Amino acid sequence: MGEQEFLRVESGDGIASVTLVRPPLNVLHTPMLDELNGVLDPLVADTGLAAIVLRAEGKAFCAGVDVADHTPELVGEMIRRFHAIFRSLARTDAVTIAAVQGSALGGGCELACFCDIVLASDRARFAQPEVHVGVFPPVAACALPARVGIARAIELTALGGSVDADEAQRIGLVSHVYPGNEFSRRVEEYMEQIRKLSRPVVRLAKRATSLEARQQILAHLDQAERLYLDDLMQLADAREGVAAFMEKRAPVWAHA
Repeated sequence: MGEQEFLRVESGDGIASVTLVRPPLNVLHTPMLDELNGVLDPLVADTGLAAIVLRAEGKAFCAGVDVADHTPELVGEMIRRFHAIFRSLARTDAVTIAAVQGSALGGGCELACFCDIVLASDRARFAQPEVHVGVFPPVAACALPARVGIARAIELTALGGSVDADEAQRIGLVSHVYPGNEFSRRVEEYMEQIRKLSRPVVRLAKRATSLEARQQILAHLDQAERLYLDDLMQLADAREGVAAFMEKRAPVWAHA
């Protein structure tokens, strides 16, 4: 896989961990997206893995994709790189796990909610604030309805809502919540339970459980992506929202 500047990859005993190391917020810029795609490709192809774990260092799990890459000139290439991550994750028979120690915002929330299992610190928070800058989160639009129900998914994606770790667990976004000062140890205990299982059996059970959902979510992602690029990015409000964020001012919506 070579050396990565913004990631740390560790693998052993049937579990691979990919840690985001661009603290404090782990904002996903183009070089980091390229690194993620570069490390996920061989991990997804590794039939000896029972689990792939996404982790992070710093105050936040991930504060999303760099807003500077949402401009009309860059957004198409950004979406291609970003969505390639999820198309890779959707192909693997390894159980995908997000270990969320801090805030997961925007694309960071999408990274978490797309995983099969989310383990959260009680300090974690989950939010999809994209609508406040004139865009919407295509991956969350695909992944959240089955996870939290259509009403809560709309609150998060269309209204820019947020939830703390306990509420995220209550609605089904998070599988387990651990005290912040015990988080690393509790995550490792969870991984130890996976290490005791047969890796090929885990993979086959994941495949059997997710076959239909996997096909549906990839088809949904194709449609949401086209809606984002072909319809949303033609709106004046999409351009205004990104410009206002970059200029650190309140957006003036044209509603067009």
